[in-house]
Amino acid sequence: MSSFGAGKTKEVIFSVEDGSVKMFLRGRPVPMMIPDELAPTYSLDTRSELPSCRLKLEWVYGYRGRDCRANLYLLPTGEIVYFVASVAVLYSVEEQRQRHYLGHNDDIKCLAIHPDMVTIATGQVAGTTKEGKPLPPHVRIWDSVSLSTLHVLGLGVFDRAVCCVGFSKSNGGNLLCAVDESNDHMLSVWDWAKETKVVDVKCSNEAVLVATFHPTDPTVLITCGKSHIYFWTLEGGSLSKRQGLFEVPEDFGPVRTVAEGHGDTLYVGTTRNSILQGSVHTGFSLLVQGHVEELWGLATHPSRAQFVTCGQDKLVHLWSSDSHQPLWSRIIEDPARSAGFHPSGSVLAVGTVTGRWLLLDTETHDLVAIHTDGNEQISVVSFSPDGAYLAVGSHDNLVYVYTVDQGGRKVSRLGKCSGHSSFITHLDWAQDSSCFVTNSGDYEILYWDPATCKQITSADAVRNMEWATATCVLGFGVFGIWSEGADGTDINAVARSHDGKLLASADDFGKVHLFSYPCCQPRALSHKYGGHSSHVTNVAFLWDDSMALTTGGKDTSVLQWRVV
Repeated sequence: MSSFGAGKTKEVIFSVEDGSVKMFLRGRPVPMMIPDELAPTYSLDTRSELPSCRLKLEWVYGYRGRDCRANLYLLPTGEIVYFVASVAVLYSVEEQRQRHYLGHNDDIKCLAIHPDMVTIATGQVAGTTKEGKPLPPHVRIWDSVSLSTLHVLGLGVFDRAVCCVGFSKSNGGNLLCAVDESNDHMLSVWDWAKETKVVDVKCSNEAVLVATFHPTDPTVLITCGKSHIYFWTLEGGSLSKRQGLFEVPEDFGPVRTVAEGHGDTLYVGTTRNSILQGSVHTGFSLLVQGHVEELWGLATHPSRAQFVTCGQDKLVHLWSSDSHQPLWSRIIEDPARSAGFHPSGSVLAVGTVTGRWLLLDTETHDLVAIHTDGNEQISVVSFSPDGAYLAVGSHDNLVYVYTVDQGGRKVSRLGKCSGHSSFITHLDWAQDSSCFVTNSGDYEILYWDPATCKQITSADAVRNMEWATATCVLGFGVFGIWSEGADGTDINAVARSHDGKLLASADDFGKVHLFSYPCCQPRALSHKYGGHSSHVTNVAFLWDDSMALTTGGKDTSVLQWRVV
């Protein structure tokens, strides 16, 4: 009998002789070594335990202004309400506190406030579940005090996305208008409390940006968009339109929407996904800042409540997780992809999509050095725990190794690690900095000696290695994160808490999962969290494990989760 008799599931094979487990991704075997202390008692049939901790969404960084209008309002509670990703954010500026409506399962595209100033309507885009089932676009009507969902409108009626919503302003606000993003941009009117459609009509071939009821006449609606403004009359169950005159300036300028606050305070949402607070007399200060293009780079400071994000928009932000504000922001020359702190915390490495990577001083945010390795994307930049090495993993299948002096300020290239037949995706250092492990795009796990840049081929040399981090998505300690039939690209990132008890994963389906660590049973149990709307691209724990941070790719948001 072969050594595989010790245990086998549909996609995982346990070999006692080799002390290894083999999982399969898209038919490719991925062998992983079991540490000696776990091997005698290991069984594929042991049930995994749910982690004792959970995540609670505490703060949402970012705002969606780049392609949405009329999505920033002040509520009587003193909170401003807006959205990013699939979260509606209620932000009390005075108390520096956020509440979150989490009823949506994909990007929110529009928002309207009822005349009662409590009821809110939000419309979302079409999506798909992890299993490929469609998530239809719809409107959710909810209570801004209790955050409970009151009504869901238009499941199976809207096409592509709901891009505009508006309540009637007279007649008790009992009607809601909505426009979808079908080719005809259908305008519909709903009796929202009864969840019934009153009427619909083709609105325009061009994008519609605003749909609203007349302030005093509930039978008149106004829509406007790219080069048009229409006045609609609702009578006898049909809508008729008159064309208005509209000289649209080509450039709407940076202001997307303005909300009136108390006194002469104004809140201004901009096309660059920021919200400003101030008045015409006093000037404006930044209240909410975010990224404006796809976001992948995330790293947490080794000893402070700080983290860095960097993205396709060439912006690097160093954030305080306490004040929820950037400590500084810097524009760099290339779109950024990855980031990593020196163990001292005083220097930050940032990898870009062009093969360039830079070192920044975290106090002054000055450029310390700039280097180029290859001309492909730098997917990972990682200092060794002792601060003596820097490993730079590239999409050109190579890892470039540097020696590091002067607390991270001086680096010189030692060599390159060649052996992967696909691009480097993730990298972890041994606790004692004696070696590092890499994952690649074709699901390979390789081990390296940084001093010689040579591959370590002896399984026993690395089997019992203690790893400083667990960011590799393939490995014995994490393989339980993969669901049955998973494509090897479904999970973008993992992170282990510093106390070694929790493992968080970021996936392509907008979900963040929390597992117990080690996560070495097939298809381990997890707590699951929504909030992002598309790919969750990265995840990391703060240095003291009090918070986890996640980045959304296309939704450009950063979510901060309290570990409870």
